[in-house]
Amino acid sequence: MLPLISVAPHRRAWVIGLLLVVGVLVGSAVWYVRSAAATGTAADDANGVNILLGLADSAMHDGRLVAPEGSNAYEFYFSVLQLEPHNEVALDNLKKAFVPACNEVERLINPTDLDEAQRELSLLREYDATNYTLALLGGKLSAQRMLVTRQHEAQAALIQAQQEAAGAH
Repeated sequence: MLPLISVAPHRRAWVIGLLLVVGVLVGSAVWYVRSAAATGTAADDANGVNILLGLADSAMHDGRLVAPEGSNAYEFYFSVLQLEPHNEVALDNLKKAFVPACNEVERLINPTDLDEAQRELSLLREYDATNYTLALLGGKLSAQRMLVTRQHEAQAALIQAQQEAAGAH
């Protein structure tokens, strides 16, 4: 029995050593999988940002600053900023496009495309809610809405007067 006792401590040492090696391998595998997933997510975000910046640049080149809805430079740059809040390219290009975009909104207010003008004005307010030019455009839009309402009321009164005159004859 004496030879068995002297072999048992060596087996225990081998078993403990083997368990340690297996533990290290499992821990390494878990770490590798997690780091690969994190790297993949960062690469996907960078790729998504590059795609959005390309779409935004195309929209800027085509003059689609705030319209059409869903396919304009401002919306693409805002999407970039959701992924990378401090993206300098997006912030700089939003700043460059601001005045021309305001001019576009003003052109829409004049011919009474008021709903689209409101949508575009709201989009610009997401960029700079306290801008004085946007406040002026908002006032102009409200005044134009009141003017259109008065025109509709005058037309309705005219139609009603015509109907009453036709009914009296």
